[in-house]
Amino acid sequence: MRALDDVVRSGKALYVAVSDTPSWVISSANMLADLRGWSPFIGLQTRYNLLNRSLESDLQPMCAEHGLGIVPWGVLSEGFLSGKHSKDSSVANAESMRKGQVNSLFKDPRKWRILDEIKAITGECDKTSAQVALNWMLQKPGISSPLLGVRTLEQLEDNLGALEFTLSGEQMARLDLVSNPVSWPFPQEVAQNLNKFVGQGLAIEVPRQYQALRSLRTSKI
Repeated sequence: MRALDDVVRSGKALYVAVSDTPSWVISSANMLADLRGWSPFIGLQTRYNLLNRSLESDLQPMCAEHGLGIVPWGVLSEGFLSGKHSKDSSVANAESMRKGQVNSLFKDPRKWRILDEIKAITGECDKTSAQVALNWMLQKPGISSPLLGVRTLEQLEDNLGALEFTLSGEQMARLDLVSNPVSWPFPQEVAQNLNKFVGQGLAIEVPRQYQALRSLRTSKI
């Protein structure tokens, strides 16, 4: 952190951020920076999409506590959430590294249920699957900006269309429900399952630091 602080103080960078790093490492680094008066991490780049919401169990609350913005990558999950694939389609032309990733998605019925719900919503709001998936993400607490992995101008223009509308609360709830993780890691799973024993919902709440952002994220752009 001292070396990164030197970079900021020398004017070579305005801020420093971190990518794909465990929450305990970031927390320790930012606590040290705070104690020493150094530049802290102000952003986290990490994987997040409707098929992989593990961010919400640990990294998202950590970012809220330490004031980090979240910059997700893999936002369309190797293009799966764009709706360009079907259950009968082939990925033979995909790049070798991506082929295995896409094939693993094809084998999971849960992934197809999520995509089916996305497509149902596209018919309701006359938007593309990619736009619906991205708009869902933009309404999530703490998201600064998604990283778009586009190859063509047409794809870029389509992705940017996610800024031109807002999914309704009911549509967001449907996507949340169908994509809700089967299980959360311990100890988060304890809070998620307490309602089975005490008869009331005690699910993990949105960090208070993000409450003020909800009205901004859900307002029409």
